[in-house]
Amino acid sequence: MTALLQVSGLRVDYGAGRRAHAAVRGVDLEVGRGEIVAVVGESGSGKSTIAHALVRLLPAEARIRGGAIVFDGMDLGKTPAAALRRIRGGRIGFVPQDPSHSLNPLMRVGEQIAETLRRHRGLARADAAARAVEIIGEVGVPDPELRAGQYPHELSGGLRQRILIGIAWACEPDLVIADEPTSALDATVQRHVLDRMQSLALAHGTAVLLVTHDLAVAADRADRIVVMEKGEIVESGSAAEVLSAPAHPYTQRLVAAAPGLNSRRLSPTAGVVERVPVAADAPLLEVSGLGKTYGSGARALRAVEAVDFVIPRGTTFSLVGESGSGKSTTARMVARIIPSDTGSIVFDGADITGVGGSAMRQLRRRIQVVYQNPFGSLDPRMTVARLIAEPLQAFGVGRGDRTPIVRDLLAQVRLSPDLLHRLPSQLSGGQRQRVAIARALALRPELVVLDEPVSALDVSVQEQVLQLLVDLQAEHGLTYLFISHDLGVIRQISDRVAVMRGGRILEQGTAERIFSAPSDAYTRELIGAIPGARAL
Repeated sequence: MTALLQVSGLRVDYGAGRRAHAAVRGVDLEVGRGEIVAVVGESGSGKSTIAHALVRLLPAEARIRGGAIVFDGMDLGKTPAAALRRIRGGRIGFVPQDPSHSLNPLMRVGEQIAETLRRHRGLARADAAARAVEIIGEVGVPDPELRAGQYPHELSGGLRQRILIGIAWACEPDLVIADEPTSALDATVQRHVLDRMQSLALAHGTAVLLVTHDLAVAADRADRIVVMEKGEIVESGSAAEVLSAPAHPYTQRLVAAAPGLNSRRLSPTAGVVERVPVAADAPLLEVSGLGKTYGSGARALRAVEAVDFVIPRGTTFSLVGESGSGKSTTARMVARIIPSDTGSIVFDGADITGVGGSAMRQLRRRIQVVYQNPFGSLDPRMTVARLIAEPLQAFGVGRGDRTPIVRDLLAQVRLSPDLLHRLPSQLSGGQRQRVAIARALALRPELVVLDEPVSALDVSVQEQVLQLLVDLQAEHGLTYLFISHDLGVIRQISDRVAVMRGGRILEQGTAERIFSAPSDAYTRELIGAIPGARAL
């Protein structure tokens, strides 16, 4: 039977002339009716370029240089613009990656769905509005009548993404192209959104082209997987085939790196000399009754309430929870970036809850923070050498030429000295995060607070950074407070885990116990939402 979508020899370039860069290099793929095909690859692999090229929504600097895109017998490359607009939204739905930039902020979300129905189905205004409310309910948004009258900014990221799915499925299209539809969502919200998308595909017989960087998500959802690297397809086959016996080295690396497909705890790399910290297993940090409230009166928001935990020296303690759980607020209080309202923080036997002045300055040497987005936390005007040397200079470490110290720090985070004179914009995401880690290690801290340090990275780069953290901990006896919404990552790096929700710790224990015998229903839900769990 002829496939619904046939792509042959597709080539897409960015730029022109000598500056042209081939983003997609002769790609062939097919999607059958009712089939879910996942296109998997890391940033820069060309997968999102394919998604946009299929419906001719490429940016101005991109050009389709060759190949054919045939949808249900029609060559979309030769279809007039007016006819293509009728096909988009009517017979081909598109779910973009970022709902915050894809919904009209000036229109109520119900009206945005209704507009699609009026345009492509010819429904009267009242009928379209009524159907829009039904669709909002079908994509799993609670109180659909209320939500239909709200603006995008009044909805959470997960609800906005469901609205986009509702728009894509409004006209019961033959094909839906979903470009990283859940990459910015918490694990449980991601699962609910993907469940809804999969159920709609099954109910309407819709074919889905799912674009994702996460092989574990593809493993859970796709009938077939297409793996892309540097603009080319390097492997394709059924999900079971690709996962159980990946043939290409790149696919093998993706499978090995996907947290959801690997339950192993990372160990120090062979050859790393482990340092046993002084007073091993003694508490370095003790947190008791910690609390934080924002606002006052009726507008008061209790972000963290009565949090208790202890971190022994040389270990990794992880706080896990979804957005708004209070985990990052807790981390910032521990690092004394923000003050706590209640409770105490004891560091190395001394109460640091209210310290200030010179005592606080010295504390900054002993507690360092690595943030989620290194591009936002590194000064874009400073070279790598200056970024790493800045804390050394601030505390008078290493008189005169500090270049040897900076070079040594670069070597510790496995970066080449050739990067010393580059700016953050000239580095990859993984390289920027390693520079942030080197900067944090410059003052030889005892505690490193890692706030979502790998959530913005591709899975293989993510694994490299996690392995680096494990190696550095072994080499220097570091203690980590690790913050993440991703239990798959937590499982790879943690000694002990605490699960947060609504500002409280629901349960805590050894990582082995939390994953093998969770006592709280919410923890079980988080574990069940780890992408790839269905494939194991």
